[in-house]
Amino acid sequence: MPARAARIVVLAGVCAALHIAKLPPAIDALRADLGLSLLQAGFLLSLVQLAGMTVGAAFGAVADRLGGRRSVITGLLVLTFASLAGGVARGPAALMVLRAVEGFGFLLVVLPPPGLLRQIMPPAGLSRMLGLWGAYMPFGTALALLLGPLVIEAVGWRPWWWAMAAATAVMALAVMRGVPALPASPGAAAGIGRRLRLTLAAPGPWLVAVTFAAYSSQWLAVIGFLPTIVAAQVGSGLGTGVLTAVVAAANMVGNIAAGRRLQAGVPAVRLLRIGFVTMALSAVAAFAAVDGVALPPPLRFGAVLVFSLVGGLVPTTLFALALRVAPGEQTVAATVGWMQQWSALGQFAGPPLVAWIAARSGGWQWTWLFTTAAAAAGLGLSGAVARLLRRPPAAG
Repeated sequence: MPARAARIVVLAGVCAALHIAKLPPAIDALRADLGLSLLQAGFLLSLVQLAGMTVGAAFGAVADRLGGRRSVITGLLVLTFASLAGGVARGPAALMVLRAVEGFGFLLVVLPPPGLLRQIMPPAGLSRMLGLWGAYMPFGTALALLLGPLVIEAVGWRPWWWAMAAATAVMALAVMRGVPALPASPGAAAGIGRRLRLTLAAPGPWLVAVTFAAYSSQWLAVIGFLPTIVAAQVGSGLGTGVLTAVVAAANMVGNIAAGRRLQAGVPAVRLLRIGFVTMALSAVAAFAAVDGVALPPPLRFGAVLVFSLVGGLVPTTLFALALRVAPGEQTVAATVGWMQQWSALGQFAGPPLVAWIAARSGGWQWTWLFTTAAAAAGLGLSGAVARLLRRPPAAG
């Protein structure tokens, strides 16, 4: 059944996302067990993005060449073995190397699915399934933020790593058994270099990729510092993690809603504009202070919730657009890889910029300046995407 195979592909992405998000709940345990410094903890958080920032497009071309199903299985196995090895690491250096390896495995899992879903699903159900796919990262993040503290408190961080490895091995088996081997797409024999050249020579992949960076930079900056912001308002504790997980999960709702709206015929560019305008306005409500007076904490949290929820319209819409603007069937994963590369760059740059603004101003009240600038960039890029989509197809 196509829908069952497609759901397995989506769950494979969720499983990969768990590996990205398994670290934040374990930071305190790792510092206590391995003697991690704060700087080393920061590197552990960022190293998993190394692959995405440096070779996203190239790995997309590799995934296209391997074939979507084989790439997903290979990536899941890489994550399995890296997590198993990480669970026996005796020092920060080994764990850092393995986090970088996990980043490469993550790319192999998450780059092929948009194209793979297009091969699996009939056109009538594709947009809805892309909505589910767009939610893979917030769902995996929320799940890790909820389960991680419970597992680590009960049995420690090493069994948490091994549990992730076991779940991923089961997922790899599910993909082997539940996702059929599909015929090669037209142009499948094209070399990796040719796929990259075709992708990077076309304007569409650049537009969707930089738009993704405008989204990811502000979303991660807000979500990444939310535990600190909440703790400053109400104190730290389990409730802080739960509130952050709720905000991350709200993004999943937005992603799924985008898939349904696309399926209903709502123009993709309209969804992008709604997402970016809402992110800008809700960030102002959440962070701005007039004469030192801000909204009450419950209203500010509600604004952050809206920021994440409606902002979730953006990723699914961009994945759907990637299928339309890729220069050919054989370059879909490379186009998604280029998006991933710019998304990782946004995630790498956004939080330090927001932290710098907060340090200079003595608080988070000017965070909205960065998020509004990123949203304005996203709106401008959305207009460029709209103009590109209105162009008549090239002759021949």
